[in-house]
Amino acid sequence: MVSPETTDMRYDLQIIGSWIEKDSKVLDLGCGNGDLLAWLTVNKNVRGTGIEMDQDKVAHCIAKGLTVLQGDFNDEVEDFPDRAFDYVILSQTLQQVFEPARLLYSLSRIGRRVVVSFPNFSHISIRLQLLLNGQAPKNEQLPYSWYDTPNIRVITLKDFRKFAQDVGYEIVDEVAINTHQYDYYGKIVRRFKNLRATYGIFSIEMPDR
Repeated sequence: MVSPETTDMRYDLQIIGSWIEKDSKVLDLGCGNGDLLAWLTVNKNVRGTGIEMDQDKVAHCIAKGLTVLQGDFNDEVEDFPDRAFDYVILSQTLQQVFEPARLLYSLSRIGRRVVVSFPNFSHISIRLQLLLNGQAPKNEQLPYSWYDTPNIRVITLKDFRKFAQDVGYEIVDEVAINTHQYDYYGKIVRRFKNLRATYGIFSIEMPDR
């Protein structure tokens, strides 16, 4: 049985959760231990489904009473019919996707609205490291070295806005935040977002669908 104690979530997930309408159908890709799905189930009465690669995390989700599939969401999403969900969520993972444009197209097919969050590679700490050290940057949000990082895409807030415009997505909501990757607390950045925000959160949809 899902417990209401799952209100302790990463700050970006708290914001994403506030965007989800009650009684919605939600697909959470790379759902981890199911914190967001559990919170949405208790507080928003959603019908939620997750996809997670890690078998132990899947077992943890199932023990909570959540519906979670084990597999690679890049492949699994192709099996869902059009408009199967109201929201499809991809949090802190877009920068690790091999073909992000193709994936987002699939997500906009199966979901009315797509919500993504990702680390902002134009944060001032990254810029300064490149300028002063001339080396691949590392910080709390991007703690890996260049040779072992799972991040294969460099995304900034400006880049994602331009991508959405070029492809034809409508940005419905956008929030820039400053927080550590696993922090439960953070703050919204309202000025000089591309410079000061550690993460961007976007809600997009395809208007002509």
